[in-house]
Amino acid sequence: MKKEQITPMIFKDDGEIPNNEALPVILYSSVFSEQTEECRRIFERHNWTNSWIGGVFDFHHYHSNAHEVLGVINGEARIKIGGREGTSFDLEKGDVIVLPAGTGHKKMSSSFEFEMVGAYPDGMDYNLKTGEPGERPDVLKDIQEVPLPDQDPVFGEDGPLIEMWHEE
Repeated sequence: MKKEQITPMIFKDDGEIPNNEALPVILYSSVFSEQTEECRRIFERHNWTNSWIGGVFDFHHYHSNAHEVLGVINGEARIKIGGREGTSFDLEKGDVIVLPAGTGHKKMSSSFEFEMVGAYPDGMDYNLKTGEPGERPDVLKDIQEVPLPDQDPVFGEDGPLIEMWHEE
């Protein structure tokens, strides 16, 4: 696993999707370039469990009660992060992205063979929110109460997530 290309990004609340202004989204580019088959096991080893293999919904959504890690294990996809005014990223096999609770995401397009692994710290159960007006203010409270993970999903106790999310 390579630590060279790690990009943190903050997304602001857009009035519909809350995002998470306190914790950055973290993109790990080509971190699993040689070991995509191990992605799920590595997440589990670092206590990111309740995992699944599949795709990403093609509508804007977020989870107010859990952080989420997504690792591309096959193909490629264009994913929009941050809601309607967010940023689109081209993710490919070997890329991993960590979404703090409240961060909007949507699949814009993908290759036919696109697959990813998703998981949650401590195996947290996640909800599905879409930015409906009635969701606030409860989701804002939920987001603030989600505990910080004790390990980075890729690098464990000494990973970039620990440094970036626990620095306060």
